[in-house]
Amino acid sequence: MTDVSRLALLGGGVMGEAVLAAVVRAGVPADGVTVCEKRAERAQELERTHGVRTTADAAEAVRDAEVVVVAVKPGDVGGVLREIAPALADGALLMSVAAGLSASFYERQLPAGTPVLRVMPNTPALVGAGATAVAPGAAATPDHVRTGTELLAATGLVVAVAEKDMDAVTAISGSGPAYVFALVDALAEAGVLLGLTRDRALELVTATFRGAVALMDDTGDHPVLLRERVTSPGGTTAAGLRELDARGVRAAVVAAAVAARDRSRSLSAELEG
Repeated sequence: MTDVSRLALLGGGVMGEAVLAAVVRAGVPADGVTVCEKRAERAQELERTHGVRTTADAAEAVRDAEVVVVAVKPGDVGGVLREIAPALADGALLMSVAAGLSASFYERQLPAGTPVLRVMPNTPALVGAGATAVAPGAAATPDHVRTGTELLAATGLVVAVAEKDMDAVTAISGSGPAYVFALVDALAEAGVLLGLTRDRALELVTATFRGAVALMDDTGDHPVLLRERVTSPGGTTAAGLRELDARGVRAAVVAAAVAARDRSRSLSAELEG
């Protein structure tokens, strides 16, 4: 549980709402949360669903907040920072889930000494099964990192990393769900090719992915060991794995992550000018 009692959330979109639900579950009182959301209909929906206060004025939202969470599109962050900088309370912690912007980008536009945490969640955070990394800026202390981790605990796994590793995090866990969905779709398509109905194939593949991860979590064994236990000499699994190796699937997955890492770096350069 957290001892934060006043929090501002800037941006009430899908990921913003996931963060909102998490911080309330972490113990921030709903009546201590102010959401800046410029779309009136969406603001009303958040008020009804979560019991929070909303406003269209970002400066008003952050006034007196102990923690400010930035959840707007990366291209809108600069304007939001200029709006809130004069109203930010002394010592307020700023956490950003906007992708591609360095901690120094925030620090240059906020009062000197403002602690900043970069946060990289992924979409399974929406159902409490996410993988989120938190990276501290120059003025953020271990206590700030602990606060951010506590606030986001309900989104799933939360780990602290150095900021230099955030592009790798983006490539692995940020983009990772898309790779998993692509593999699920490919294996289900194989089931259709082999005579199963599409619905049955997808049902079986989804359960297989879910079960494989659960087995790995339960045993704590390395995936290589678990793979070997499934693979009988000269059996069906060995034949399938041989094809995966021959077609370079492992190398392709590594290459995909490297490409995502490189694109993350280039996007950061573009966004920060």
